[in-house]
Amino acid sequence: MDKITLVVPCYNEEEVLPVFYDEVCRVAGEMSGQAFEFLFVDDGSRDKTLPILKELSQKDKRVRFISFSRNFGKEAGLYAGLQNATGDYVAVLDADLQDPPGLLPEMYRSLKGEDYDCAATRRVSREGEPPIRSFFARAFYKLIRKISKTEIVDGARDFRLMSRRMVDAILSMGEYNRFSKGIFGWVGFNTKWIEYKNVERAAGQTKWSFWSLLMYALDGIIAFSTVPLLISSFIGLIFFVIAIVMIVVIIVKTLVFGDPVAGYPSTICIIFLVGGLQLFCIGILGQYLSKLYLESKNRPIYIVRCTEKDFEEK
Repeated sequence: MDKITLVVPCYNEEEVLPVFYDEVCRVAGEMSGQAFEFLFVDDGSRDKTLPILKELSQKDKRVRFISFSRNFGKEAGLYAGLQNATGDYVAVLDADLQDPPGLLPEMYRSLKGEDYDCAATRRVSREGEPPIRSFFARAFYKLIRKISKTEIVDGARDFRLMSRRMVDAILSMGEYNRFSKGIFGWVGFNTKWIEYKNVERAAGQTKWSFWSLLMYALDGIIAFSTVPLLISSFIGLIFFVIAIVMIVVIIVKTLVFGDPVAGYPSTICIIFLVGGLQLFCIGILGQYLSKLYLESKNRPIYIVRCTEKDFEEK
């Protein structure tokens, strides 16, 4: 009998957790030939998420949980879940039911009956999502596919079922700055993509603002592409050539045609333009250096406050 671990990062999900638990129990009942482990990762929630998880673990031995000392972010939650999963197969999915647990049987059959190590999902529609968010999401995927060698599929979700060897490969990448969509693609392995239409949250509010998604996208670009550094180099080269050409033009106009060099406003504009571009390029370098700085500190990706075992001992 195969054991499947469901890794579920949670942050202030008190409204949706009971609904989610009922749904995964229903799906687990349909897959009666497999054992299940429900591993919830409480990412420093400030509502009743932790008490609900304690209650669920009391009444259902399949339920385990890890509670962080503070909010470390979804990426830390995913890593903690994968690190503590004991199943032969491991699935990661959100608690808001936008990742339909009903796809798990199909995903499991793909891994058992076909030559795949991962069954992943991607949304083919973004109905119910703000248009501005959809536009920038599509733009991000187009950009990252052009500037990165790592395959990141448009509309890809973190929701996927993976074999133990793929999970072990992901865990071998112990980097502090994590971008799971890129890591899933970087480790390779045969992946089957399962398409589905967008599903709205069953309850509660999304924790992702436009700004947090933008920062997350920038983290992904920096983590899996060095093209921004190349762009800054090209900008420097282009402006060097332009400067040489302008110097030659000014000398010729002054010595040959006797045209006096004037233009205080134009000089100021050029200074601001070049200065702005220099700061832009320095900012790109700074982003890469900041990631190196954080990696060099070698801080833990997360800190555990308690687990279901601590609760049982009490």
